[in-house]
Amino acid sequence: MTNKLSNKDKEDWENFLKSSTKLEIKDKEINEKKIKFEKTIDLHGYNLEEANQKISEFIQKCFSENVNKINIITGKGLRSKNTNDPYLSKDLSILKYSIPNFIKNNSELMEKISKIDETAVESPLKGNFEIVLKKNE
Repeated sequence: MTNKLSNKDKEDWENFLKSSTKLEIKDKEINEKKIKFEKTIDLHGYNLEEANQKISEFIQKCFSENVNKINIITGKGLRSKNTNDPYLSKDLSILKYSIPNFIKNNSELMEKISKIDETAVESPLKGNFEIVLKKNE
């Protein structure tokens, strides 16, 4: 590669600097499509009924605000006291499992959702999962 500019390049640059015309932003349309609007909700400390109510309200609010993705923090359920009670379901009493189950069984919420990250829900290493919302048109 050469470091020397031709006379034509220099002339073009000088003309550009003197010109009052603005450059067209070619990336504008691409950048607007790439903008992702994400929100997070943390359900630590909520009981099952409160968490279901909060997540329902949150999903509906995010959908109306055209949020693309929701990060739901439930915790891993490692400190859940429900594991000590033999009459409770170990999995569904822990928010990590019960919240996705609640969402899937709620047709009004599922109409607004295009994807639930099932692998994160099933992973023992994660205490959160993501939901991708449909576009609100």
